[in-house]
Amino acid sequence: MTISRRKLIEPQITPFYHVINLCVRRAYLCGDDPYNGKNYQHRRGWIVNKIKQLAAVFCIDVCAYAVMSNHYHLVLKIDTEQQQKLTSEAVISRWLQLFNGHPIAVDFLKEGKISSDKQQALSTLVTEW
Repeated sequence: MTISRRKLIEPQITPFYHVINLCVRRAYLCGDDPYNGKNYQHRRGWIVNKIKQLAAVFCIDVCAYAVMSNHYHLVLKIDTEQQQKLTSEAVISRWLQLFNGHPIAVDFLKEGKISSDKQQALSTLVTEW
């Protein structure tokens, strides 16, 4: 049975985590694919840039990384100090960098305030992120 990430990651115990992402079924991230003869080396830069983007959005420091032909490893450190300094506006704008605009979040950023009926929904949105 799987365990949710919310229960797996506890920054109070350790802010450092080793993460692995593996492609399956002969899929190749980078390098030469011996089965079809294609070279996917150009993807390495894409992957590194995406790792940097996500690390900046989620207040995570990348301590080390290795991008292999069909998987990659990351050693990450959760930056709790930076995370605690974020305002609601900063959290929402970071969230909108990755996902389509939730109407409540977009309204909040446009108007600078939110109606009381949407306040609870916004609190849930920020907490879940």
